[in-house]
Amino acid sequence: MTGTFPRGLAAGAAGATALNVVTYLDMALRGRPASTVPEQVVDALAERTGRSVPGLGAVRESRRTALGALAGLANGLGVGVLASTVRSFGVRFPAPVGAVLTGAVSTAATDLPVAALGISDPRTWTAADWAADVVPHLAYGMAVQAVLEAAPTDRERRTPRQPADAGVVLRAALLGLATGSRSSLGFAGPILTAPRGTGPGRATRGAKLATGAALSAEFLADKRRDAPSRLRGAGLPTRVLGGAEGGARLATRAGANGALPATVGAAAAAASSVAGAAWRRWAVGRMPAATAALIEDGAALALAALACLPGRSRPALVVVPR
Repeated sequence: MTGTFPRGLAAGAAGATALNVVTYLDMALRGRPASTVPEQVVDALAERTGRSVPGLGAVRESRRTALGALAGLANGLGVGVLASTVRSFGVRFPAPVGAVLTGAVSTAATDLPVAALGISDPRTWTAADWAADVVPHLAYGMAVQAVLEAAPTDRERRTPRQPADAGVVLRAALLGLATGSRSSLGFAGPILTAPRGTGPGRATRGAKLATGAALSAEFLADKRRDAPSRLRGAGLPTRVLGGAEGGARLATRAGANGALPATVGAAAAAASSVAGAAWRRWAVGRMPAATAALIEDGAALALAALACLPGRSRPALVVVPR
């Protein structure tokens, strides 16, 4: 029996091992020193939290090295569990694509904090710097993908997925467009329109109520004058991830592989986010801001309805003789 979480840990451990092997081979071939970035991350985080790594001299250096290595292992294990969860959820990419995407996520999980903490600016890196960063993470992705495919979970064995048809992909695109306007529609649309119950493609009454509350809160927050741009900070990534989730949920409802619908949903959400921001800029001075927001609300809800109302699974009718 294989569970999602233990498989993810095993995949992450295999990936971290592959990453270390490639990194040390590069050091041996080029004679380059080990990177000090992990230790710098430890120092930066300690400074941000108002703490310091205890000890003096060699004792402190040993702790910095150990904490940096542990952070790297946590990254590797965490991305492995994430990849395992996504695959169990029904998003099953072909091996080469899955390896590249997993490696890219691992790279982002490493490089984005480095940039955010001001330790290094990836935009200034040379080709050799990028190669030393990307190639080990690609090896990580390949190892993770190999474990995921070699050890399907019990749920994956019970629920094989067929390729998504054109209808599912189209509805994923529509839901992605809606999510670019209102990020919570990515999960709210499929949940609110799902038949009540438990299991794939269904939702409990509590889940529907909580989802409705979250959706209402976003619609209200969007009307505030100080609402931030959807293209700044976490606004755009949240919508892109929401579009991917929406596509995957629609695919699960149809019993299809969510890889293509999730990808299409994410791309549509990104495009819709840019278009929605352009619409709000165009509307300035031409109509009240609240009117522009309400028009966008209506368009987003209509797109979500077109995406989520068709194809809802319904329990089969059973005739019970008296």
